[in-house]
Amino acid sequence: MDAQTFYRSKKHDQEVRLIPSDSEDSELEEIDSEEEWTPESGLRETGMPDDNESLDEEENEAEASQEDVPRLPRWRTPHNANITNYPEWQAGLPKSDDIKSPYEYFKMFFSEDILEVVVEQSNLYAIQCNTNKPLNLTTKELEQFMGTAVYMSLFGLPGTRMFWNKATRVSQVADTMSLNRWEFIKKCLHFNNNEVRQGENVDHLHKIRPLVTHLTSKLQTIPMGEKLAVDEQMVPFKGRNRLKQYLPAKPKKWGYKILVLAGSDGVPHNFEIYTGRVVQPPELPDVGASGNVVLRLAQPIPKHQKHKLFFDNWFTSVPLILTLAQQGIHCAGTVRSNRLPGVSMMCDAELKRTGRGSFDQKTAMVGETTLHAVKWYDNRPVSLLSDYIGAHPVTDVDRWDGKQKKVIRVPCPAVVREYNKNMGGVDLLDSLIALYRTKIRSNKWYHRLMFHFIDMTTVTAWLLYKRDCSSTGMSKEEQIRLYTFKSYIGESLCKKKRRRGPATPIPVPEVRLDATAHWMVMDEKKGRCKVPGCKGTPKAKCQKCDVRLCFTSTSNCFLRFHTE
Repeated sequence: MDAQTFYRSKKHDQEVRLIPSDSEDSELEEIDSEEEWTPESGLRETGMPDDNESLDEEENEAEASQEDVPRLPRWRTPHNANITNYPEWQAGLPKSDDIKSPYEYFKMFFSEDILEVVVEQSNLYAIQCNTNKPLNLTTKELEQFMGTAVYMSLFGLPGTRMFWNKATRVSQVADTMSLNRWEFIKKCLHFNNNEVRQGENVDHLHKIRPLVTHLTSKLQTIPMGEKLAVDEQMVPFKGRNRLKQYLPAKPKKWGYKILVLAGSDGVPHNFEIYTGRVVQPPELPDVGASGNVVLRLAQPIPKHQKHKLFFDNWFTSVPLILTLAQQGIHCAGTVRSNRLPGVSMMCDAELKRTGRGSFDQKTAMVGETTLHAVKWYDNRPVSLLSDYIGAHPVTDVDRWDGKQKKVIRVPCPAVVREYNKNMGGVDLLDSLIALYRTKIRSNKWYHRLMFHFIDMTTVTAWLLYKRDCSSTGMSKEEQIRLYTFKSYIGESLCKKKRRRGPATPIPVPEVRLDATAHWMVMDEKKGRCKVPGCKGTPKAKCQKCDVRLCFTSTSNCFLRFHTE
């Protein structure tokens, strides 16, 4: 190849690799441009802007970019101990004129419409499993089944069959329904049709969705108090299911996690079963995964009535508090240090040197909302964030000093006192449920949630009963305790139809065949002979075994019973 051909190809390549028309590389434009530069004007003849015009354009672009990016709040240290005006609640709880029965409180949640759905789906599921064994369940029999579950939570035997066992028989359960019928109902207990499941949008709670929807709608109609809290609730479960969670800080570490909105008195108003990532509804803003949970649970809270909502550091963030403030809902909660952008609080070592009760406070104004960030040191540092209450007024609280071996007074900021007083609503509900928890085992994972909802609604009914008692002026000594309240509900559910069981259980073989002190006595009334196959109704009975046995010239059931 000659030199002329070589350089022609190179020139052709340079002509092909043209600079794009929208390129922002000014140096390449200057090199490729053939226009001359005029020293007098200081401008290129192509019409390039001067330095002042370019600076103005850069400033306009910078201002536009700053409008797109949200500005961080500017935190400052308050120089004086200003006490913020406490927002007064704009509503009130309705007063009750009368007190309902325990059964009526319970039926507020498990009404006839949801019972009919459960009966229909259970009968359908039984036919789907085996067409030759229909369940034929009715609403009355379903109520009896629920009543036996309430009784089982009160007696607390380790196995369900022990309630029908001879040695540990419980008449409230065994006389209501036979063991075979009870186990068949539990086996076929169902809440939704498996054949209508959607293929793409799989609902992990499809099997129990109608019950969850019904209960949440009922809980949202309960009148709310001023102080509310959002927290996690654990349903104990150690079986195999993808919804099972592990929370090491909970007393029951394994189980289903339920996020609950409850009042400071423990009454739940909304809940959401944790199933993993959830798509935020389009009508709600997106403030992060944990904050979105609070926004979904807070939907039934009346807007602009100055309710106070509390949550822990897993939920708290500045965007969440600002979003709820726009809805007229005040908030307070513990917060993680990495969720307070731009805040420079005192370090932990400095607070520790200052002593127990020392704190640092920062405030920021975002629009019309004033944010209060307080870091308090007790045994360890804790940070709190609120939009309606700060550190003042500071009060003293009792704390145990391990070095001095005595109780001392420690300064406590107002936001800490407010948080500790009103955050325990969900924990109170959990502790009441744990007193008499239903421990019925089942192979179906959703049965555990079903029995938990029975326990939760029973406790909620008792809390509503106590609220009505307080509004009518009844003293606490006259109010029914939780154990008695649940027993009344179980009795009301089971009393519709009672099955006659055996008058007295047959003693175990070790007692029946020991040949010791089996004396025959005569009773005033006749009864059925306990020997299998005998249809006699004698008056004679064994004093030790307490069973009636025939003793005639043609039938010596007394001897057969104690020797065979």
